[in-house]
Amino acid sequence: MNIDRRIASLTPCAGRCSTVFGDSVCRGCRRFNHEVIKWNTYTAEQHTAVWKRLDAQLDQILVPMLPFADIRHVEGFVLSKRVRLRDDASKGRKLYHALKICEKNRHFTDDSGLGIHYKDVRPLWQEFERRVLALATASYDFAFLRADGISHHLLREVEEDD
Repeated sequence: MNIDRRIASLTPCAGRCSTVFGDSVCRGCRRFNHEVIKWNTYTAEQHTAVWKRLDAQLDQILVPMLPFADIRHVEGFVLSKRVRLRDDASKGRKLYHALKICEKNRHFTDDSGLGIHYKDVRPLWQEFERRVLALATASYDFAFLRADGISHHLLREVEEDD
């Protein structure tokens, strides 16, 4: 008997989903609510598109917040903590995982390669969460407004054809 033992695919899930409470953007992983719901039905290309958007947000927020980070050291640190990353994970994604580990246990900060003092971890994490959620929410609002605008435009075209 051949038992298929697949490794679960990587997911952005951070284990603290807020979409179940009605949020349009998850406070944990920052995916849009429909992406959380339909994730397991997405193709590899759809997964990649979501990952790229999320990684771009992490790059935009975390790279400037951690200017003294040694990315090679961070990569080794994250891997030593057995964090699974996509091969195309961005610098911001790696910084995110290192900061998340240190937020849970500040004693790892010196070994993380982040270039920050352990006393700075909590305020940095809180500011990161505030900024990245604001960016993710703005991204959602923009996508919704764009889709709504396209919808209204198409409805006008149909009405004009009648």
